[in-house]
Amino acid sequence: MADRALIAEILCTGEELLLGDIVNTNAAFLSERLTDLGICVYHHSVVGDDPRRLGECVEEGLSRSDIVIISGGLGPTKDDLTKETVAALFGRKMKLHEPSLADIKSYFERTGRTMSKNNEKQAMMPEGAIVFPNHFGTAPALALERDSKSVIMLPGPPSELIPLFCEQAEPYLRTKINQAIVSKNIHIFGMGESAIAEKIDALLIDTPSLTAATYCKEGEVRIRITARAETESLASELCEEHAQKIMRSEVGGFAYGVDVGTIENAVVTALHQKGLTLSAAESCTGGLIAKRITDISGCSDVFFGGCVTYTNDVKHRLIGVKEETLERYGAVSEQTAREMAVGVRLATGSDIGISTTGVAGPTGGTAETPVGTVFIGISTSEGESVRRLSLSSMRSREYIRQASATNAFDMVLKAILLK
Repeated sequence: MADRALIAEILCTGEELLLGDIVNTNAAFLSERLTDLGICVYHHSVVGDDPRRLGECVEEGLSRSDIVIISGGLGPTKDDLTKETVAALFGRKMKLHEPSLADIKSYFERTGRTMSKNNEKQAMMPEGAIVFPNHFGTAPALALERDSKSVIMLPGPPSELIPLFCEQAEPYLRTKINQAIVSKNIHIFGMGESAIAEKIDALLIDTPSLTAATYCKEGEVRIRITARAETESLASELCEEHAQKIMRSEVGGFAYGVDVGTIENAVVTALHQKGLTLSAAESCTGGLIAKRITDISGCSDVFFGGCVTYTNDVKHRLIGVKEETLERYGAVSEQTAREMAVGVRLATGSDIGISTTGVAGPTGGTAETPVGTVFIGISTSEGESVRRLSLSSMRSREYIRQASATNAFDMVLKAILLK
């Protein structure tokens, strides 16, 4: 390959994808992993179980990309024709691959199942194929090469595709890459994507061996910095230098971490580092804060728990929100959010209490508290504060809930820094 970034194309097969019966998570996974390898992904395609249309998509992909990665169509049924279609395009005959047949038989023996005759089809491979054994199912993966181009064929089920790609296909792809690629992710909350892009463009001007891209997700922005160099150490040095340049800029003031994954990951790490604990009282988020934080291994040391206090009666009885507060100001108010945060902190004995109360919609809004109005309270031994969100009523209920939880985590991080 030339001294340039490789270009890959992802082609997913299956009528169920076209019909919307299942979500195409394979394409998202493959794009992320290829980007980590420094391989550019310029096209995604989805095609049904039709060999003619599949063949056209593969040919088109090879005309503009170095690598085409196909998921699906490696099963034992008659409409699983990925290998056969690509073999025909490459002018290769199909023949039995004995090691694959032995692996398939072994898989059925290990799982205590009876192997059907049609499973032998999965061991048929095009001549000259590079076969990737599948330790997670019955369909081996494979690669075919022609004129410096490659087609990689992977099974469709994510439970097989993901580990097989990491174990087998990724090492194969690394042999095609002749540049070292290093990336870092800076996670931003509270600053818009356009403002961030403008500022980092000015910071990274005249650095052709380095790229920076921004990605938005529910109020957050991720800056991905990627450096290319002759060696990994040089690429790492270049990437770190410019990551620090961004962190020292105005943009860095809104960063909650580098390569921390998610804001809740950053919260758990910060709580561990400071030896602090957290609890949550949730109304409009319905336990989403607790769910997101308990998705993280090791959170039990720093997250005491919480409660979903959806009704006024439960707010009063469980965490001590005053009845007069609820009657005078209502459930969706600064005063209620404040008392919820104090109440859950005192009830659980945690260092920090966080609360949410609001109108997630699409119904329930009023002129004073329209849909998208959310109050987030936080309580520590030093006192309390409340943040009011005025999210667009055009947003979905799920967006408002997720954005509220993310804002709550941002408030917790800021409180930790003051400890």
